[in-house]
Amino acid sequence: MAQAVERSGIVATYELHDRLFSNRASRHHYEQHPPRLEQLQRHVVDEIDVHGYTTVSFIAATRRGLAEESSDGSGSDLRRRPGKEFLVRAHSFDGVRLGLEHAWFRACLSSRMLDVANAYLRMWSKLSYVDLWYTVPQQAETERVASQLWHYDFDDKHLLKAFLYLDDVDAGTGPFEYVAGSQPGGRYHEVRPWKPMGYGRVPEDEVQRHVPGEAIQTFTAPRGTLIFCNTSGLHRGGFATERARVLATATYCSPASLAALSQRNYEIDPADGAGLDPAARYTVS
Repeated sequence: MAQAVERSGIVATYELHDRLFSNRASRHHYEQHPPRLEQLQRHVVDEIDVHGYTTVSFIAATRRGLAEESSDGSGSDLRRRPGKEFLVRAHSFDGVRLGLEHAWFRACLSSRMLDVANAYLRMWSKLSYVDLWYTVPQQAETERVASQLWHYDFDDKHLLKAFLYLDDVDAGTGPFEYVAGSQPGGRYHEVRPWKPMGYGRVPEDEVQRHVPGEAIQTFTAPRGTLIFCNTSGLHRGGFATERARVLATATYCSPASLAALSQRNYEIDPADGAGLDPAARYTVS
């Protein structure tokens, strides 16, 4: 009963912050200072609006940042979660302090990426998560678990995630998969409608019953591919059976999420934060 009361309180808090408090102010910031998008940025936002995802080439991709910490993903200073041992994280949720010397963090705060996030969410967004992931290969007969199963992220309705492949990804490297049109407002959103604190896992047979095969996008792609997607839609990934998958990831969310359902996994060096432009300073505040 206590858990049910807590859950209902969290849901109500999220709804209040979305409609009246945090997101209202964030939308006002956006209306007062809308980003000026270039043609490619406008195309990215339009594609995510319709399909829930898009991909672009990120020419400067490099895997050096993670490789310096662990050449094989087994370093003791890297993080794994119980039940999700196949995924090794550089930072996890340890509140690591990041500065602008961190190449991926700097890219996430750049106007090239942040303007896309703000334009898609129609508000000044918050950067809630920044990390580097190393997916450990498993036996092909291993049962899928955790995020290898179809699911949606239930910490915010207003989400934009970025995944940057730092190595070539093929069918044996655990490619990211996404049901096109499963984002809120999309054609297949009703397969499992998003709700705050909802149970995110969706059985394989349920997806197969309601989603045609052509709607399932499998992102086998070369190093340097940047995937933008709304992960409040159905997705899965990380089931590597032949080679490790190495990627950088980031999550942009609404202020309501941080106020009610989420926490940041990093802190920014105050000296770096002071030098950012207003939208970037807001996203890390």
